[in-house]
Amino acid sequence: MGAQQSVNAGKAKVDVHVDLTNMLCEALLLPPVRSSSASISQIVGRISLKHPSLFGRSEKLDVILDKGINDSNVVVAFRRPRPEWLSQQSFVIQHSMTPEIAVHGFPADNFTRSGSRGVNLSRLSLGVELNEPTTSNWTSGTSVKFEHIRPVNNDGRSIARDHDGFPLTCSGNLHDNMIILKQESGYADVNDNSFLKVNFQMEQGLPLVPKSLTFNRVKCAVSKGIKLGPTFLVTSLTGGSIVGDMAPYQAFAIGGLGSVRGYGEGAVGSGRLCLIANCEYTVPLAKHLEGSIFMDCGSDLGSARHVPAC
Repeated sequence: MGAQQSVNAGKAKVDVHVDLTNMLCEALLLPPVRSSSASISQIVGRISLKHPSLFGRSEKLDVILDKGINDSNVVVAFRRPRPEWLSQQSFVIQHSMTPEIAVHGFPADNFTRSGSRGVNLSRLSLGVELNEPTTSNWTSGTSVKFEHIRPVNNDGRSIARDHDGFPLTCSGNLHDNMIILKQESGYADVNDNSFLKVNFQMEQGLPLVPKSLTFNRVKCAVSKGIKLGPTFLVTSLTGGSIVGDMAPYQAFAIGGLGSVRGYGEGAVGSGRLCLIANCEYTVPLAKHLEGSIFMDCGSDLGSARHVPAC
C-alpha cells in the first residue's frame, strides 16, 4: 500500500511518495515462516522525494529511504540535464545497513533460511554514474565510487571479528576502504514468444588511497525464455569470479532467492567463484493462477577455502 502527494517548493513541485510493501515472494518460494517476527521482517517501508528542477534548470534530485526491521538504505542522487545523445550523469551518495548473513550467518530450519549472528555491514558510498544512451537492444553504464565499509554489531558498535573469532574485514581493522570502477552492460531481446537477456558486470578496485582493496570482480548472467503453447520455459546460467584482495562480505553467496531457492542466503556455499544454473517451467492453472516446477543448482567450484572465515 502507498500514498503520493505533491507539494510546492518555490517554482517547482516536490513529489512525496510513501510505500509499505510486504515481500510475499519469499513466503511463496520457501517453507512457511514459523515465527511472527520473521514475517514482519519482510515488511519494507519506502519514502521517496523527487524534485524535478532543483536550481531551475531541470536538475533532478531524488531522495529515497527504505527501512525494514533489520536493514535500511538511503540514496541521494543528483542528475544534471544533458542532451539525449550524451551519457547521462548522476552524483550519488548512499548509506545502507544490512545484516551480513551470507558468510557470517548460520543456516537454520534444515538450511531453508539463514540467521544473523549479530554482524551487520554499514556501507557508505559516494560516486559518479554515467549511463550511455540506449542503442538497439544494448544498455551500458559506468561508475566510479568510493566505499567505506564498517562491520558493526546489533548495538551499532564497530567490530573486527565475528562470534567465532574470524575476521570481518580484509584489512583486519574496523573498516575497509575501496575505490571501485564498475562497468555494466546488458542486452535484451524480447518478443511475444521468447526472450534473451544478458548482463555483464565488472568491478575493479583501484589502489588510489592507502590500504584500499585492489581486486577484480566479474559476474555474467544469461537467461533464455521460450513459450511452449500455453506454458513457458525459462533457463538461466550465472557465473562469477573475484581475484586479488577480498573481504568475506564480497564472496559470491549461493542459496536464496535469485540463486538456489529452498535454501537460505549462503547456505549452499560462498566462494571466490560461483556457477549457478536455474530452470523453471510455468503452467497456467486458472485465469489468474499459475503453477511452476523449478530446479536450481549451484556450486562455489571449491573456492570456499579461499574466502576468509569460510
